[in-house]
Amino acid sequence: MKKVYIFLAEGFEEIEALTVVDLLRRAQIEAVTVSIQESKMVKGARGIKVEADLLLSEVKGTMADMLVLPGGMPGTIHLKECEPLMEMVLGLHCAGAYIGAICAAPSILAELGLLDGKKATSYPSFEEQLSMAFYSYDSVVVDGQIVTSRGLGTAIDFALKIIELLEGEALAKEIADSVVYKIEG
Repeated sequence: MKKVYIFLAEGFEEIEALTVVDLLRRAQIEAVTVSIQESKMVKGARGIKVEADLLLSEVKGTMADMLVLPGGMPGTIHLKECEPLMEMVLGLHCAGAYIGAICAAPSILAELGLLDGKKATSYPSFEEQLSMAFYSYDSVVVDGQIVTSRGLGTAIDFALKIIELLEGEALAKEIADSVVYKIEG
């Protein structure tokens, strides 16, 4: 079974994180929420409290097929300031794992140098922070191991692209159909 870690920090965008968790679990992908806080209880940008499956200290050093960084403010800032998480992102990227980021979170990947010379997207107001990337206005952009998406309104497309990358296009379409979602294109 494929494993994906979705990282939660105070102020994360709830829909961006939980849409990914929901659709991946429907696809039988092990979607594990990970709090970077000292507690598993994390409050999102809209005040919704979510209990993460694990703490960051419980996953450090473990392998995953993909890491996902949801956006939201100040969640993105908290993710970026978490040194152990940044080390994990770089380590798993070097090990060949996919790295996904949506909304403001692609700015984290840009700061780490992972978007240099790559095609990427983000929430519109973060475009300037992706200056070393080839910026795209597509809903979801895949370049090698990096998957970026624009924001809350593209969360379903983002999750379905993750399913497609990990388990194939047929399963992504099956999941889209099961939730009555029409894939653009």
